[in-house]
Amino acid sequence: MNHYETVFILTPVLSEAQMKEAVEKFTKVLTDNGATIVNEEIWGLRKLAYPIEKKSTGFYTLIEFDGEPTIVKKLDTAYRRDERVIRYLTFRLDKYAAEYAAKRRSLRAKKAAETPAENVEPQAEANKD
Repeated sequence: MNHYETVFILTPVLSEAQMKEAVEKFTKVLTDNGATIVNEEIWGLRKLAYPIEKKSTGFYTLIEFDGEPTIVKKLDTAYRRDERVIRYLTFRLDKYAAEYAAKRRSLRAKKAAETPAENVEPQAEANKD
């Protein structure tokens, strides 16, 4: 099994529910074909580097997964058939890129673990009054 990373951009005219449904559709394509989802990050609405289809923003999503090489072709077909996808890129990570991705995930998880603790304390103090 290889370690892959895919990033795709969805059109900005979608609602939040439609965007999440599209992301679930692509993760389902992966899991139905035997892939294991390692990480999923929804980066949200971001500005594009250049206009695509007269749009200057898009919903970015990153999915890391482990799977066989044949899955990439099926995922590519799913992207091409969905009109909500503006751009996509899927690539296989070598061992150095996979190590970097794991390190990035652990740092992100560490930050996420620290952030809620800071937000909980002020709320607890506010409830005491």
